[in-house]
Amino acid sequence: MKEQKGQLILAVSGVKNSGKTTLIASLLSKLKQKGLKAAVIKHDGHEFEADIPGTDTWRFGEAGACGTLVFSGTKYMMVKYQPSPETDELIACFPEADVVLLEGFKYSEYPKIEVIRRGNSSRSVCDPRFLLGIVTDLRREELDAAGSALLEELPFFDLNETEVLSDWIYCLWRQRQTGRQ
Repeated sequence: MKEQKGQLILAVSGVKNSGKTTLIASLLSKLKQKGLKAAVIKHDGHEFEADIPGTDTWRFGEAGACGTLVFSGTKYMMVKYQPSPETDELIACFPEADVVLLEGFKYSEYPKIEVIRRGNSSRSVCDPRFLLGIVTDLRREELDAAGSALLEELPFFDLNETEVLSDWIYCLWRQRQTGRQ
């Protein structure tokens, strides 16, 4: 597994509309209850608007600033107008996080869990060498046969039971802390 300063880096992958965002949102509250700090990195292929049009920081960017930063007593947001850095550099932005969840990244070499949801997909699209588990509302035998031998060994998690999945992620994180792989 790739790691940064003892962090657990885990991609939550799957096809579009498989439920990755919903799963991550549910996991975040459960990981927090376990005392873990978790961060999320999400790729947006649609060139998102980083600021609200009309705000001061938006105006600064429109006027040519190479970046802006706005902060308050409890948070800050930085926008840099430059090509995207490597994923490892983005992960390094969260040194305080115990767990960094990468939403998407299905073609990456990061360890991952894949979301496969009935009516949306029925087979894994990730390289099985990097899969640690499957989150699904399908039975194992309902998955398409492609790569099924490799999937047989993976743990399966019910899409609607994120408590069990969060326990498993916590165990993975603990293993990182104690040096066991």
